[in-house]
Amino acid sequence: MNEETPVRLLVVDDEPHIAELVATVARYEGWRAVTAGSGEAALAEAAAFGPDIVVLDLMLPDIDGFTVLDRLRAAGTAVPVVFLTAKDATADRIAGLTRGGDDYLVKPFSVEELMARLRAVLRRTTSAAWQAEPSVALLRVGDLTLNEDTREVRREDLLAELTPTEYELLRYLMRRSPGVLTRAQILDHVWEYDFGGRSNVVELVISHLRRKLDADREPLIHTVRGVGYVVRQVKR
Repeated sequence: MNEETPVRLLVVDDEPHIAELVATVARYEGWRAVTAGSGEAALAEAAAFGPDIVVLDLMLPDIDGFTVLDRLRAAGTAVPVVFLTAKDATADRIAGLTRGGDDYLVKPFSVEELMARLRAVLRRTTSAAWQAEPSVALLRVGDLTLNEDTREVRREDLLAELTPTEYELLRYLMRRSPGVLTRAQILDHVWEYDFGGRSNVVELVISHLRRKLDADREPLIHTVRGVGYVVRQVKR
């Protein structure tokens, strides 16, 4: 995908007016967009259309959005996915990010906000947001290493499987270590949007990284109360 190739967007929602509204706005921006009203239809469209990004409602009439994502991943498709969730469904948001989703948005939502998030996810997953920063190949904090060439993350002999969002957040923290990054800085740099303190996506992704990297080991990801987050070894 480049500037001369239109973004291919698949919008999956069982409410036709929502799906068509999002698709229409995307087409107005020069994207190619198709819609699907069920999970099975979404899988068929994904196979035929080859989307660059997917908007995926969790509540579908046949199979749910989580199952659609699982089947996409099982088929070897790494396409980024932005989930649509029910209002205040915190458990769904956590599950969506844990299952490999790249972002989420709660209903009712602003189409302008959704498009901003889609653009941010595309920039993040294609690494365009990092082009101004030279690669240093290997980042290291204690026994935690991140290889920018292979995108492998390890703690000693443990190879961690991270989602693109988890990888980019960890990469940003490690590049700035031992400095502390505020939540606003992380939102602005990793997601490239700001929600005035209303979004808890940073906390969710940090909790997933801790489970994958800090479980049963010396913690390296720390919360600095009232400030933000840092990756560093604590001197004892």
